[in-house]
Amino acid sequence: MTPRQALQQRLAALDAHLRAENPNLLPVLPTFRAFDRILAGLGLIDRHESLTTRIPWWPMVAVLGTFSAGKSTFLNGYLGEVLQNTGNQAVDDKFTVICHGPETRKEALPGTALNADPRFPFYRIADEIEKVAAGEGKRIDNYLQLKTLAGSRTKGKIFIDSPGFDADDQRRSVLRLVDHIVELSDLVLVFFDARHPEPGAMQDTLRHLVAKTVNRADARKVCYILNQVDTTAKEDNLEAVFGAWQRAIAQAGLVSGRFYAIYDQRSAVDIEDDGRRARYEARRDHDLAEIQTRINEVEVARAYRIIGSIDSLTKELEGEVLPKLREAMAMWRRRVLTGDAVWGVLLLALLGTVVQTLGGGFGAFLGWLSESGDNGLPLHLIGTAVLLGGLFLAGHFKVRQFFARRIAAGLSDRFGDVDLNLRQAFLRNTRFFRSIFAKQPAGWGGRARKAIFAIREATAVHVQRINDLYTDPAGRRARETAPAAAE
Repeated sequence: MTPRQALQQRLAALDAHLRAENPNLLPVLPTFRAFDRILAGLGLIDRHESLTTRIPWWPMVAVLGTFSAGKSTFLNGYLGEVLQNTGNQAVDDKFTVICHGPETRKEALPGTALNADPRFPFYRIADEIEKVAAGEGKRIDNYLQLKTLAGSRTKGKIFIDSPGFDADDQRRSVLRLVDHIVELSDLVLVFFDARHPEPGAMQDTLRHLVAKTVNRADARKVCYILNQVDTTAKEDNLEAVFGAWQRAIAQAGLVSGRFYAIYDQRSAVDIEDDGRRARYEARRDHDLAEIQTRINEVEVARAYRIIGSIDSLTKELEGEVLPKLREAMAMWRRRVLTGDAVWGVLLLALLGTVVQTLGGGFGAFLGWLSESGDNGLPLHLIGTAVLLGGLFLAGHFKVRQFFARRIAAGLSDRFGDVDLNLRQAFLRNTRFFRSIFAKQPAGWGGRARKAIFAIREATAVHVQRINDLYTDPAGRRARETAPAAAE
């Protein structure tokens, strides 16, 4: 199968998936393909690649947190099925992806099922793991597993249950997976264990799970959950424990965001005082209801996030990618011109050495150059000019190639939210037929600017169309349904 055929197959599968699951997003595909053409022209992606294969189209809920924080118990309770093992110690050392299936599979499918399927958000994640931990990419089954559930609550969503997170003990490859999950998820539930009321011991975990989200534009999607708060009922110090965790998260850099307090009723400690039990249950029920509402709304959030990603990518392209390319091109140009000057001086010095070696001095050499042939042309001058010009050009292209490789080595081949290839785009601008004096990157000009403008306009139309599904500011829909109801 050729790369073009493989891409067409993936796009056809995505089209079929959207028609079945979310037809409202079908009109977005041509906009992505228009953006693909711009990025391919710039060399930021290959001709047979597409942005549509680099973003997850299924709404995704990630459950992260510390060891024994009740993540799996929460998921089992929400899904209505004991799908995940639970316990006070670490009971699972893999990331478990849970999606809807024709039947419930408590026996997990291997990580290869996720790594090799472009419909899942872990497509070719083994390549990423390999980059941060050599040799680990081939052991993808040690990191990921897939389970399916026939229940209604998994329809149209993907849930990810993480192993207990301890930043001191985890390998860099696991941290890479955590970052990948946070990046792609529509909702991230970060669990902490109220049975360990001293948050100072979890500073490394807090830094990794909290600090990295502070400056995110979508930081609201991260919810912090203090679980098993029923264990604080004996001393009735829920507010004290809650406040300690809030202060710890604030020290990690988070100054806003939603913090929840919950516990699992089936495994909760007995709270003898009726008033205290009622107060704890009221807090738990309120917060659980709000969390479940957030989970139920991820389909809507995903539609806006996919459309919004196009606008974000246009800003990233013009605000970050193109300036970096121009900067790299300017550096390359300066170094090539400096190298050319040095090479030109060396050629002149070589010429002088040859003249001195042959004897007669420069006067005799100039006289020899000015001699005319039988046809009246200064053949010696022409021949010498061609020879020197050829040597200079040969050195020039060697200099271009040398500095292009040096500068390219410092550029990322996976830049930004969708892993744009800055290195490849830069090398596209250093090909032998490209002038070193070109100010704009190859593929960027008036036509590309017009295409970007059209993409932004299309994005606005997509947002308005999705808005019309969920809003009715003028009350038009209510007016239309009123006569029908009267009949």
